[in-house]
Amino acid sequence: MDRFYKLFNKKCLEVNHQVDWYFSHYEEFDFYQGLSIISSEGTSVEQKFIDSSKEKNIKYDVIITHFTQLCTKYYKQFKELHPNSYTIAVDHNARPLKGYSLKKSIKKRIDGLLYSKYINQFVGVSKYTFYHILKDYGKNLKQKTQVIYNGIDTTVFKKKDKDLAHNFIVVAHLTYNKGIQDLLKALSLIDKNLLKNTQIDIYGEGPFEYQLKTLTNDFQLEKIVNFKGSSSELNILFANYNYMIQPTYMECFSLSILESLSANVPVITTTVGGNLEVLKDQVNGYIFKPKDYTKLASILTAILSGKEKITIDVSKLIEDEFYIEKMVEEHLKIIPCI
Repeated sequence: MDRFYKLFNKKCLEVNHQVDWYFSHYEEFDFYQGLSIISSEGTSVEQKFIDSSKEKNIKYDVIITHFTQLCTKYYKQFKELHPNSYTIAVDHNARPLKGYSLKKSIKKRIDGLLYSKYINQFVGVSKYTFYHILKDYGKNLKQKTQVIYNGIDTTVFKKKDKDLAHNFIVVAHLTYNKGIQDLLKALSLIDKNLLKNTQIDIYGEGPFEYQLKTLTNDFQLEKIVNFKGSSSELNILFANYNYMIQPTYMECFSLSILESLSANVPVITTTVGGNLEVLKDQVNGYIFKPKDYTKLASILTAILSGKEKITIDVSKLIEDEFYIEKMVEEHLKIIPCI
């Protein structure tokens, strides 16, 4: 999202609209030079916005929220402080694989009744998200809800230009819900002769790292699976792999999938979230149900044995439909004063 924020800010300035950005735990970053950034400094970003508005006596024309919960009491407070503002709530939130508990579902529906009136426009970053906004908060919101897909800067990705059949990449925050444990289970089922020259590099950090490394050792996969930590050069690194594996249980609309495809690297992933809005099985990736590691094992076996292969350039879809300029322009279109 960093490149989206920067380009959105640039486009607003071009039409004389100043943007204040409220971030949580922001540390100075050269990439963001020129943006007006206020850090929440440990408090919630919503509360920081409220406190700062009162302190500076600012009246905003437009309020846009990203990566926050929808339909909370904060939206009522926003409208009380900025009564003439146009409020847009962008939903990036993934939903649990088995859905919310009955108690939480009822609470969300009540919150929708209480607080949705303080939001002028809802935006889902996929059709999946659009559906769940209405399911969670009320079908009456349909008239003021729309889909604007996330996009990426396709120009920064180096493209894979040769067959690297046994090289796979995983890019994920290392949590249980990313399902990497299922990849390790799948690998344990595959004929060891097929795995001889296989390399699976996992980029990311997180609280589930120790458990994943333990499982890697238990399955004797140390020569195959490599934990690489975080990297700021994934736009270049993707091109060193033939496929990305994403065995996730929860997803909203995955930027990693867009990035992988942009590098001409097909994706092996699950049916969750908006994944199927970008991927078509055996065309630009391979699809399996979450937690079905036996199916994942069969997909990998078919690839490693040469029975399955994707040879088309999978980057064209991203360049045509999911590019960052399109995302920015569609966001600007829903702002009344621009």
